[in-house]
Amino acid sequence: MYTEDTIAAIATPPGIGGVGIIRVSGTRCFEIVGSVFKAQGTVPLEKRPNRTIQYGHIIDPQKQDEILDEVLVLIMKGPKSFTAEDVIEVQCHGGIIVVREILKLLLRQGARLAEPGEFTKRAFLNGRIDLTQAEAVIDIIEAKSEQSLAVAVKQLDGTLAGMIRTIREQLIELISHLEVAIDYPEEDIEELTMDETADKLRPILAKINQLLATANRGRLLRDGIMTAIVGRPNAGKSSLMNALLRENRAIVTDIPGTTRDSIEEAITIEGIPVRLIDTAGIRETDDIVEKLGVDRAKEYLDKAQIVVCVIDASEPMTAEEEAILREASHKNTIVFLNKADKGAVITADTVAQYGQFAAIAPISAANGEGMDVLADAVKELVYGGTVQNESSAMLSNVRHITLMEQAKSQIEQSLNNIESGLPVDFIVTDVRTAWEQLGDITGDSLRESLVDELFSRFCLGK
Repeated sequence: MYTEDTIAAIATPPGIGGVGIIRVSGTRCFEIVGSVFKAQGTVPLEKRPNRTIQYGHIIDPQKQDEILDEVLVLIMKGPKSFTAEDVIEVQCHGGIIVVREILKLLLRQGARLAEPGEFTKRAFLNGRIDLTQAEAVIDIIEAKSEQSLAVAVKQLDGTLAGMIRTIREQLIELISHLEVAIDYPEEDIEELTMDETADKLRPILAKINQLLATANRGRLLRDGIMTAIVGRPNAGKSSLMNALLRENRAIVTDIPGTTRDSIEEAITIEGIPVRLIDTAGIRETDDIVEKLGVDRAKEYLDKAQIVVCVIDASEPMTAEEEAILREASHKNTIVFLNKADKGAVITADTVAQYGQFAAIAPISAANGEGMDVLADAVKELVYGGTVQNESSAMLSNVRHITLMEQAKSQIEQSLNNIESGLPVDFIVTDVRTAWEQLGDITGDSLRESLVDELFSRFCLGK
């Protein structure tokens, strides 16, 4: 439930830093901050110029105006602020205690501690941003690479919402034509034929399909590509992981079974986020703990978007490696022939007998040679081989994709009903449902409970 009280929260991450920021928004913003802020002159905060920074001190009225900290106060009067309300940001020194004490002081003076995401929620409820832009805020905060940031920024600037609203306008215009003919049959109104209705729906369906075509790429850029490194024990998986990370993240020894659990790290390749997972060596074992690690490695092999299979090329092929290659051949798999510099016993021709692979390449994980093949595979998966700068809207949010697919289904149903000769009432029902589902994406038609759920994902102070 939206309330018009005044909220406050710390907007900077916890810990010691140069500056700490406490954000305040609401109708009593100037009154509450003004009661603890002492600056030169007698002009009250609300009378001071908008979009200015005021220098002064935070004082505690209950301790004879004892100075708590030297601060800067940023004034942003509504509706031209982030929340479209009066907003003040108190910029103090970035210690843990001082930021917390200033917040406690503001709460004591009448502010309420903001809920997670409440500042952005107020911006949405006050009409400054739509729901796609609100969700873009958290995507920007959580962006894992330059490309995922670019997708989120494009969503924040309203490009996606604009495209969806254009589709909704075309749908509501069509609905209006059809409903007038239903509600006022006696009026001399030119009716749309079913063929004309279908002709209007097909371009709309094409636009929806065009947006849905970006969904896979958008999800990969937003969430990262799950890349599992698999192979038998001691093949060089952990050495490869360390070479890609350029640090000794995984323990490397000559003892088989050293890695008993999966290690996950995030890296960026060509601006694309990659979730790199070093798995336990796959082999038959009686060790209970190692067996659990092997089972988990097989799970990652099954669900990974890219599989990197590491083979020790300096030794003859083992039964474990043959089984791994056969299983991995059904995936988007790169086979790295490790330790090839020591004298290759296994070649690319040997590996090719076990199935189709995205690439087979000799490498030396110990000195980092031959890693470019992985970068090529990542680019191929996301862009078809060439990295692009995102210049148009893209679907990356699961909620958006699901609703867009549902709207597509409704329009396809409408076209099927037209072809089947069903009455116009059926067509209107399906088209209106699609219009409402697209409105759920932008927040133009949305339940309050879902709004609360969406904004609960945000951090405090945002």
